[in-house]
Order: sequence, then structure tokens, then C-alpha cells
Amino acid sequence: MARALIAPSILTADFGRLAEQVRAAEAGGADLWHLDVMDGHFVPPISFGREVIAAVRAASTLFIEAHLMVAKPGEQFADMAAAGAQRLVFHYEAVRDLEAAREHIAAARAL
Repeated sequence: MARALIAPSILTADFGRLAEQVRAAEAGGADLWHLDVMDGHFVPPISFGREVIAAVRAASTLFIEAHLMVAKPGEQFADMAAAGAQRLVFHYEAVRDLEAAREHIAAARAL
């Protein structure tokens, strides 16, 4: 049986101490980061974006998964990848054209 992975979110983090809290979670056994990006349109409330993902990337070497709970995820793929997200998760119902979303993902991977 595969070992369960620990993938904390940072929605309740003290953003003034983000790097410290990221390192503490990593030292405590976190395996990867699951970061919920919310735009206040697709789902409430607004959370954070690329700057926070970049800050987590700077503080940690763990794998980063960005969960894009946003109205237009394709418009954010490149920014999230450039900020350090290694997996982009989005809701299919948030895109009108899945083929265009696949093209945006492929372009983001090329970064």
C-alpha cells in the first residue's frame, strides 16, 4: 500500500511569517504543498496568487501543486508555473474550451 502524502495548504498561515511557517511544516513532515488560489469569482473568498506561490517556492524545495479555483484558469497557468507551481489543478467547468486549456498548460510547461 502506498504511503499517504501530507499536502498542507497555507490559507491559515500568518503571511508575515510565511517563510518560517513553510519551513516548519516541511520539517514537520509535509511532502508537498497544495495551494488554493481563489479569485472571489469562481469561489469566494479571494485568497492569494503568484506572489505567495513564489514566496513558498523560495522557502521550500517541496513539490508545489496550485489548485486554481478561479473563473479563468487558463489565463493564470503561465504565471503560476513561472512562480514555481509544478502541478496546476483546475475545475473543468471553469473553462469553456478544454482544448485551449490544454494548449495553455503545454505553453506553461515550456517555461
